[in-house]
Amino acid sequence: MYFSEELRKLVPAHCTFGFDIIEYVGKALFLRSRNNREIMNESASENISISEREVSFLGQKFIVYLALAHEESSDKLRLSTAQRGGYILHVDGTCEGDSPHLFCGLDGISEIVLGAIKTPSEKKEELLPFFHRIKKQYGIPTALVHDMGAAILAAIAVVFPGIADFICHFHFLRDIGKDLLLQDYQTIQKRLKKFDVRGSLRRKANYLKNKIGEDVETITKFGEALKDGTFTSEYLQHMPAAATYLLIKRALESSHELHGYGFPFDRKHLDFYLRLKELHQLLEGISEIYLRNTAKDNASFLRVWKLLDEVMKDKELIDAVASMEAKVKVFDKLRKALRIALSEGKNGLNDEGGETCIKTIEKEVIEFRKWVQLDEERKKTYAKMIEQIDKYWSKLFADPIIVKTPEGPVVILPQRTNNILERFFRLVKRLGRKKSGTASLNKMLKAILADTPLVRNLGNEEYMDIILNGNIGREIFTN
Repeated sequence: MYFSEELRKLVPAHCTFGFDIIEYVGKALFLRSRNNREIMNESASENISISEREVSFLGQKFIVYLALAHEESSDKLRLSTAQRGGYILHVDGTCEGDSPHLFCGLDGISEIVLGAIKTPSEKKEELLPFFHRIKKQYGIPTALVHDMGAAILAAIAVVFPGIADFICHFHFLRDIGKDLLLQDYQTIQKRLKKFDVRGSLRRKANYLKNKIGEDVETITKFGEALKDGTFTSEYLQHMPAAATYLLIKRALESSHELHGYGFPFDRKHLDFYLRLKELHQLLEGISEIYLRNTAKDNASFLRVWKLLDEVMKDKELIDAVASMEAKVKVFDKLRKALRIALSEGKNGLNDEGGETCIKTIEKEVIEFRKWVQLDEERKKTYAKMIEQIDKYWSKLFADPIIVKTPEGPVVILPQRTNNILERFFRLVKRLGRKKSGTASLNKMLKAILADTPLVRNLGNEEYMDIILNGNIGREIFTN
């Protein structure tokens, strides 16, 4: 009996499917975010019969082969980083519910994922093997960038003592904002929920929309007045139903006009309250007129006014809003000093703070710190914020790093944020939700292999050239 060695090279030992099918399934699962049934149907159209269970198995084999190729290429990857002057190690983790932590390390210069692990929790003892492995495979990094997690800081101090170590500005600012604003923000959210303001206004808006019908001209006219700031109570007097509908709609749309940063940079419940306050003030001026007029046409207007009047008289809500507005002014002043996640920004969670000179940023944060301490009351209120700034000062402001390369000295500017990994984890979660059709990713994070983040590298030409030794893979599917 004779066997073809050439054919055997196309199929792994003891496997029914060839490497090309494994590659197709892996890319469909992890790059195109197809679910098992979609892949099964696509394969069937090419006369290849694969069960849903087999799709999952081949997807795991794809990750295993990728991980093996990655490990076997570690010397070449290390040489590649050395030619660029080294690597900047960005580290971050993600989890959901009681799922394991998926922890990942990425080179901030080439944006290549260097390694990943799954741990039961984010503790120093569980992170140490990961950092030791990175150090063994790629050498000592030029610098590190991460959040303020105590376990990360402790593990880095053991494995990479004395290495330039920086805190992500976005994470730093977000943590300060949460400490400063969260208590008041939760109070606002709780009080608004008690009054069921959103639900009541949505129901009223639907009723008014049906009532005013297709009066496009009036709605357009009122809408333009709202947009350019010329809307007055006269609109309410002449066309109460249409005007009230548009004002309610404007209040409910407050969450659509956020900047995509998430809390504490975006404060949708506070913004919603402020829109309600604006609506209440407009209605207040003519409420007496309608209170004297009991005509049925005015009933909707009066119900909205009475609801808002009750909300605006809630003392706990008033106090929380006043406290939060004062703190927001100080927090936004620090945002401006750090030049990141600015209120007028449009990059959302992808914001990396631009290319402002780090010395300029440091100078402005020094001025901010002095401003806080000029006033005794302010100094007392924001003492914890100043304490946080002082604690991480040496890890916030990085001087340019000069490294030697075969082509001469190179200046490396460490990035101010860890958003490379943040974007990657958001992509993993978004694709996971698309594939599973569920909002929770708890099961996915429990099931996926630890090396799954390596799939991010498949879009990097330099990486593919390294792990394939310059060979170009052949694909049988073109879609």
